[in-house]
Amino acid sequence: MAAFHMLWMGLVLLGVLGFPETPAQSLDSVQPNFQQDKFLGRWYSAGLASNSSWFREKKTVLSMCKTVIAPSADGGLNLTSTFLRKNQCETKIMVLQPAGVPGQYIYNSPHWGSIHSVSVVETNYDEYALLFSRGTKGPGQDFRMATLYSRTQTLKDELKEKFTNFIKAQGLTEENIVFLPQPDKCIQE
Repeated sequence: MAAFHMLWMGLVLLGVLGFPETPAQSLDSVQPNFQQDKFLGRWYSAGLASNSSWFREKKTVLSMCKTVIAPSADGGLNLTSTFLRKNQCETKIMVLQPAGVPGQYIYNSPHWGSIHSVSVVETNYDEYALLFSRGTKGPGQDFRMATLYSRTQTLKDELKEKFTNFIKAQGLTEENIVFLPQPDKCIQE
């Protein structure tokens, strides 16, 4: 069971931080005129989508987590995520470094031994944020993952539809999507 929880945490972080990429790969497009100060604050992971076979197998047992985003000293972001693991609340802090273009970030993963990227593709700052990552895990293994963040624990149908349409535009199907249920603890105030 511990291995399952480590894999789930890895998937959550990949959803937030993106799949491993080589430095030569370009980052995805970002929200035009991205304003990092408006992006800060509390978010809930409301939806995930991936072409990973592990994700498709485990998506029915995944649940929402809370992430608080704050500025870091280097102009990047600190992400403090709280989630349910082994019936207990856990918190992890990740630091994203700016990647030159506002809304694009890099994370050096000691766990994966690789560089991860994340792009804030679209946000209205008050309701939702859509993050997308792509990369390769090995020869011929193309990974794509998207995360839908919500400012509230309840996701509007229009945002589910927006997320679903975005996923389909990336070549994924509805079977690649999960809208995450709220756990009974860890994300409440």
